[in-house]
Amino acid sequence: MPTTTTTPRRENYAGKRVVITGGLGFIGSNLAHALVAAGARVTIIDALLPAYGGNRVNLAGIEEAVALIDGNILDADLIERAVTGADVVFHLAGQVGYVDAKDKPFVDLDYNGRGTLILLEALRQSAPQARLLFASSRLVYGPITAIPVREDHPTNPLSLYGIHKLLGEKYIGYYAHEFGIHGVSVRIPNPYGPRQQMKHSKYSIVGWFIRQALDNQTITVFGDGSQERDYVYIDDIVEALLRLPLSGKAGEAYNIGSRERVRFVDMVDTIIRVAGSGRKEHVPWPADYEKNETGDYTADTSKITAATQWEPQVGLTEGIRKTVEYYQKNREYYW
Repeated sequence: MPTTTTTPRRENYAGKRVVITGGLGFIGSNLAHALVAAGARVTIIDALLPAYGGNRVNLAGIEEAVALIDGNILDADLIERAVTGADVVFHLAGQVGYVDAKDKPFVDLDYNGRGTLILLEALRQSAPQARLLFASSRLVYGPITAIPVREDHPTNPLSLYGIHKLLGEKYIGYYAHEFGIHGVSVRIPNPYGPRQQMKHSKYSIVGWFIRQALDNQTITVFGDGSQERDYVYIDDIVEALLRLPLSGKAGEAYNIGSRERVRFVDMVDTIIRVAGSGRKEHVPWPADYEKNETGDYTADTSKITAATQWEPQVGLTEGIRKTVEYYQKNREYYW
């Protein structure tokens, strides 16, 4: 695994042509703000599909600084035109809920598998020099057998969502090896922060619980809530995304994580405390929960640190405070 002695800087994006698929969503829009501030020429592709999180309000303050294409990742002609001449492409568009993947398997395959293949073909034909980042998920691992989780941990996903994200990673690896496309994948666990959709619980459990707390509702905790998770604040995610295309090794997948071993119930208690409202209730696990429950998860992030010097900076309490403050001011755009 290569290392570097210099940290990739945001200034490296100044004047670069950058394309973000799914750029009106939670992660994509926060990334767009950072790229505009760095002087990049940003193009966003987003289909604004209901329930997937795209929101024009997320571009408030940078609307005039980005080019917005109302388009679908499955439109091969549109994608090829959009990426022609691109320097960096961030592929964030996808079906966002692992539960929905079970009920709509071909939709999930289209957006988390075929869409990635369409993008890779477009790059091969029209922008072979571009750097590509693919947003994957920690759900590619499935049941966890060793903590902290390294990238060489077995991948046995328990959901179609995880299977299709792993498929996307395999596509990235194949196109790197076969065609020289410089693509990297990042495995994201439990993201949260401002500009996230708050209309349903299928995307981010932290965001949904924050909504429930701010609405003074009851948050449900299955069992004793002792399972440990990585919860990663959006600023740390964006910083990792900015660095990886510049310094990551083509075809490789990288973990990110918070390095905090946080119990699920402690995350809930932190939300209720910071929000100053809401309550929790412990209930039994639902039947057959083992089919989806992966066990404790804490990421080993030494690989991305070695490649990019990335380190998480925002702890859970600070991240939840910032998120609560954002939605207290902007709930009318997200509820």
